[in-house]
Amino acid sequence: MAKEENYEVRNIKWLTISEFSIPKAEEKIDEFIKTWEYQDSWLSCVDFLGKDDHDFDHRYRFRVRWSIPTRRKPVPRATACVYFTFVVSKIKPQDHVVDVFYVFETNRLVHRPGQSRFREKWLKDIIENKVMMMSTVVF
Repeated sequence: MAKEENYEVRNIKWLTISEFSIPKAEEKIDEFIKTWEYQDSWLSCVDFLGKDDHDFDHRYRFRVRWSIPTRRKPVPRATACVYFTFVVSKIKPQDHVVDVFYVFETNRLVHRPGQSRFREKWLKDIIENKVMMMSTVVF
């Protein structure tokens, strides 16, 4: 348990409002997920999902899809997704850092970079639940 108490949640330097672009946000997501601890067998890809306009900000949504392909099963039976949102303010100064938060598929808990610790088990649980659910469906 002592290892758990001494664990430092790692973070990266995020983009400012003036620096923000969709390609740079994708790069930052890649950089951030590399701070997480997980086995090398996981593969991930980042996709831009869309932009929502609000009165005081723009919200950019991204999906990171995770899977563990193998030689025997190069196309995984299921994937797990983590959804990132970048909140780019229309009213804050341009040198203000963009707000970032993320959620794991099937989970409503909102995580903020640098504040919550990633657990590989969350991805495994999502995939196991999907595989279990698919086994109950008869085609």
